[in-house]
Amino acid sequence: MGQKTLLVLLGPTGVGKTEAALHLAQRLGSPIVNADSRQIYRDLPVGTAAPTAEQQRLVRHYFVGTHTLDAAYSAAQYEADVLELLTALFRSLDTVVLAGGSMMYIDAVCSGIDDIPTVEPEVRAAIRQRYEAEGLPRLVEELRILDPDYAAAVDRRNTQRVLHALEVCYQTGRTFTSFRRGVRKERPFRIVKLGLCRERDDLFSRINRRVDAMMAEGFLDEARRALPFRHCNSLNTVGYKELFRVLDGEWELPFALDRIRKNTRVYAKKQLTWFRRDASVRWLHPDDSIGMEKVLAEFGR
Repeated sequence: MGQKTLLVLLGPTGVGKTEAALHLAQRLGSPIVNADSRQIYRDLPVGTAAPTAEQQRLVRHYFVGTHTLDAAYSAAQYEADVLELLTALFRSLDTVVLAGGSMMYIDAVCSGIDDIPTVEPEVRAAIRQRYEAEGLPRLVEELRILDPDYAAAVDRRNTQRVLHALEVCYQTGRTFTSFRRGVRKERPFRIVKLGLCRERDDLFSRINRRVDAMMAEGFLDEARRALPFRHCNSLNTVGYKELFRVLDGEWELPFALDRIRKNTRVYAKKQLTWFRRDASVRWLHPDDSIGMEKVLAEFGR
C-alpha cells in the first residue's frame, strides 16, 4: 500500500476554491472534506457560499451543513473528527482532498492545535452576557489582568478569541497562555498544500460581485431566519452581523452591503497573510490549467 496523501486546497474567500476542489476531487476519485468553519452549519448555504446540492451530488462532501446553528463546535473538535474520518477514508483511498479557507481548521488538521479545555455552557453564557452588557473593551482590559501575555498577542478586535480566552481563564483558574504549547503533531500521512491566488483587483472584484449574487439568492431572508440565533458563535461572522443591524433598523441595506464587501475584503487579506507564512504552500492561479495538471500528474492522474 502506497503512502496516503492529504491534498489541502486553501486560499482566500472568493478566490474559486469550490470549483477547483470539485475538479481535483473528480480527477482523483476523492471526496471533499470541508475546511470552512461556517459551512459546517446548516441553514446558512447562501451567506457561507456552501457547495450547492448539485455540487454535492457530483462529489461526496463531508462537514457541510452537519451542525445546528446553536451547536458548540471548535477547531479542536474538528481536528479530532477529521482525523477519525481520514482514518476511515484512507482504508480505501490513497488521496483525500481537504478544501477551505478557515485558517485554524486547516492548521488543526495539518499540525494539530493545543489541547484547550472544553468550556462549560454556563461559563460561555456568562461571558457572552458580560460582553453584551459591558462591551469588548472592558473585557479586553480584564484579559490584560488575567492573562497579560495573551492579551499582548491577541487581536483585541477579535471578539471570539478574546471571549474564549476569558472563558478558559474562568473555567480553569489558569491563564489561556498556559495551555498554548505550539508543538507540531506528526500525522501518519503526507500533506500537500495547494494555494489559490488571484491579482488583488480581480479577487476584490469577485468578492464584490459575490455579495450582489448572494443578495439575489436570498441572503437577507436567510439572515432573517437566523436572527433568533444571532448570539451563537456560528453567526459571529461577516455578512450576518451586518445584515442583523439592517433587521434591527440601525443600518440601511446599501450601507450594510458596502460594509459586507469591505469586511470580506479585509478578511481575505488576513487569510492571505496567514497562509503565506507557510513556505510549504504551492501557489497557483485558479485558471492555471497547466499548473493544475502538473499537480494531478504527481498523483498519477
